[in-house]
Amino acid sequence: MSFALASSALSGPAFAQIAKDAVRIGVLNDQSGPYADPQGPGSVASARLAIRDFGGKVLGKPVELLVGDHQNKADIGASIARRWIDVDGVGAIVDFGNSAVSLAVQDLAKNKAVIINVSSVTDRLFGDACSPTAFVWNYDSSTIANAIGRAAVKAGGNTWFLIVADYSFGQSLQQQIERVVVPAGGKIVGVARHPVATTDFSAYLLQAQASGAKVVAALNAGDNTINTIKQAGEFGLVEGGQKIAGTAFYITNVHALGLKTAQGLQFVVPFYWDQDDASRAFTRRWRAERGTDAAPSHLQAGVYSAVLAYLRAVEAAGTDDPVKVSEKLRELPVNDFYAQGAKVRADGRLMKGMTLYEVKTPAESKGPWDYLKPVRAMPADEIIRPLAESNCPYAKAN
Repeated sequence: MSFALASSALSGPAFAQIAKDAVRIGVLNDQSGPYADPQGPGSVASARLAIRDFGGKVLGKPVELLVGDHQNKADIGASIARRWIDVDGVGAIVDFGNSAVSLAVQDLAKNKAVIINVSSVTDRLFGDACSPTAFVWNYDSSTIANAIGRAAVKAGGNTWFLIVADYSFGQSLQQQIERVVVPAGGKIVGVARHPVATTDFSAYLLQAQASGAKVVAALNAGDNTINTIKQAGEFGLVEGGQKIAGTAFYITNVHALGLKTAQGLQFVVPFYWDQDDASRAFTRRWRAERGTDAAPSHLQAGVYSAVLAYLRAVEAAGTDDPVKVSEKLRELPVNDFYAQGAKVRADGRLMKGMTLYEVKTPAESKGPWDYLKPVRAMPADEIIRPLAESNCPYAKAN
């Protein structure tokens, strides 16, 4: 499958304006820490597939992939990004998976490189911290809150206890959950914040249990979410009548928990590996690239789409100049297995709908990684914050 052929007539080597000897893309994420499973090396494999599908070259120059591990530290992520942009000539940085890292890199890279946030969730990335050369390709805190918060309150979950990862990602989720739940008639009865490196959630769960909240929301991700839900089961929260809400939740979390523990949990994602023929075809190739029988997460699928969209935009612009490429990213529709005909708004938000899924029971599953069943498809304009409510200075200026 080659996407280069479809757009090869848009520009040619004679018009190429590539600043370096190659077009370089960096995948910057958590390669070995608590969030590595749904992103990490799997996102790198997705980027490689996208580059290969495009043909390995753009405007006559080879496409090279760099990989960095930010270790969930904003200073390390910013240092890697600065070196990539200033020394190595990287034109685009993709993924992240830590909102603090994304915010730091997006700020320093403004008009110097294209930034495509796939795994970071804070809605500030297309809000007050937006950039003319930055994009959000997956979901975000306000979208998660809109989809999960309103549905839970309508179902009777009108009192909430929040277990929050204590950095910009978790803080943003908390703000958005409060913004949705309270006007809908719900009440936040308690909040407990934890460091990213936490493994023992007993103190936070005891507070949640004592609060009597009908909904205990895990506003964290990766291993933090897995440990929260596992330990909630050990403390008997669900047996006691409380519901656990997953926010930034991944298929890898379901796998780690097992269907017996995770069954019935609902969460929203923009991609599921078994949703259609195109997604299953990508999964087969991704598995071969990784040498695994696991399934790609929606983050890893999003990295493929983001890298492919960037390369198409470079070719259409006839240059790797980040401002001109960003203009093309906003102009061209996204057409791949991840998103069909989706457009990018002025604030950099990809208008991609999502689906509410429920984790199957063990009896419903037909085999390995057959974990989810769709509940309701939600179009982008139903759940993504409207552009009219944006506080993105760039979007308002245009």
